[in-house]
Amino acid sequence: MSHLFQPVSLDGLTLENRIVIAPMCQYSADEGAATDWHLIHLGNLALSGAGLLIVEATAVEPEGRISPADLGLWSDRTEEALGRVLRAVRKWSPIPVAIQLAHAGRKASTRAPWEGGKQIAAGDGGWRTVAPSALPFAATDNAPMALDRAGLQRVKEAFAASAVRAHRLGFCAIELHAAHGYLLHEFLSPLSNRRDDSYGGSLENRMRFPLEVFEAIRAAVPAGIPVGIRVSATDWAEGGWDLDQTAALAHKLEERGAAYIHVSSGGLTPAQKIAAGPGYQVPFAERLKRETKLPVIAVGLITEARQAEEIVASGKADLVALARGVLYDPRWPWHAAAELGAQAHAPNQYLRSQPPTLKALLKPYGT
Repeated sequence: MSHLFQPVSLDGLTLENRIVIAPMCQYSADEGAATDWHLIHLGNLALSGAGLLIVEATAVEPEGRISPADLGLWSDRTEEALGRVLRAVRKWSPIPVAIQLAHAGRKASTRAPWEGGKQIAAGDGGWRTVAPSALPFAATDNAPMALDRAGLQRVKEAFAASAVRAHRLGFCAIELHAAHGYLLHEFLSPLSNRRDDSYGGSLENRMRFPLEVFEAIRAAVPAGIPVGIRVSATDWAEGGWDLDQTAALAHKLEERGAAYIHVSSGGLTPAQKIAAGPGYQVPFAERLKRETKLPVIAVGLITEARQAEEIVASGKADLVALARGVLYDPRWPWHAAAELGAQAHAPNQYLRSQPPTLKALLKPYGT
């Protein structure tokens, strides 16, 4: 029996299998509001047969967007737009849907990747970015404004307010984005955090603000809503955030009731030197799996069904997440089930699609 297709529980939320669709930015919102693209995109992925679908990094305030076209959840308008999409998805698919709440920090105010991804000046449709310290991401970027105590409080309250909106919309879980060089990761890394107050310097101080934000979200939603976190396990750069520090953070999160930890890496500095390859981030997840009781999600060039099966079966991680791979093959869970001798759920409208030799592959929702 396939381990990948066994159910798993995240703080009371039961998933029918261990395949997660990771958050993937679409750069297709209208002033933070979800559009028909999100309806098409998420509707498609909701029919994949995966155990969990996590909506892309969603900004908690306008200045927290990576690009002007990023998704947001900071106002009644953005809440209603995302609610329209979620209601349509729910009408046709029972897949659990979570949301990743985020703030881009010094990596905000940039163009979409297909437009070059460069920083946009304040006079050209961009805005002044914020960060732990006044250190730009790239040498050609304008320096961000270091957050003062009032700014820290504003951002923390914005995360909590967005969590309340997410719960009101009916998202089944919330993931806090503390990876890929965005604001909370910037607080964690000594390469981007040069503060001399209680939020900088020692590891304990650098962890303080991300942990405060986690606590604010956890307090803002009922106990039955799992709150997890995505981290970069290493900066892939000398003197930066690393796996030992990530393990220390994981212990603090475990104490605070985190539902899971989603383990990625990199994104903080252009000087990173990443040794990429199939499953290259899995050892990071495996270390955290050994050292904590937190459910662990592994991600990073996991593309083959038997590769994913081995990761879960060997205990390296509890779940695996796919991103670009599931964009390329939106029915990846179906194909994995066929290869591993398992079954996947599908809508009635698609049941006829299974080949005659695989008649037992797909099962209708509700069975």
